[in-house]
Amino acid sequence: MQISSPCVVSLSWKLEDAQGQLIDELTEPLEFLYGGDDLFAKVEEAINGQEVGFETSLALEPADAFGEYDSHLVCFESRTLMPENVDVGMQFEGLPPGAASEGMPAEAIYTVTEVYPEHVVLDGNHPLAGIGLRMHLRVRDVREATEEEIAAGSIGETVFSIGPMAGPDETLH
Repeated sequence: MQISSPCVVSLSWKLEDAQGQLIDELTEPLEFLYGGDDLFAKVEEAINGQEVGFETSLALEPADAFGEYDSHLVCFESRTLMPENVDVGMQFEGLPPGAASEGMPAEAIYTVTEVYPEHVVLDGNHPLAGIGLRMHLRVRDVREATEEEIAAGSIGETVFSIGPMAGPDETLH
């Protein structure tokens, strides 16, 4: 079966930064809705019309992946609003209740980047924002999408999202 919208593709990959440093390796394939919200547009463009076994390497500029780094998404919050064990690398969905920072997106995942006695620094950028990436991917399977998958626009969790309170050593899948 050729990849065309809408269908479900199973992919595996190696993700590296522009200098070739390994960021993530997905050896067990994951499913994505092609023609939905699961894949970067440049990835969909590369695999369009391909079949099982297709392999390619892509250069993804920040605009093609997680966007440019936005310094306006960095804020300082009182340490008293954080859990007792707050540490660099911890992540939270949204700002804590009582946060003083105005205009920050409520739905963002915030990463603790620095911890001081009186405050913490929270960064709402994706950890890979502003980074050029190299993706080496392989199509492992292609199947028809179900009506439910098409209606949802997704197979499920976005692979590159990092859930709330993920530890500093969590992978991206």
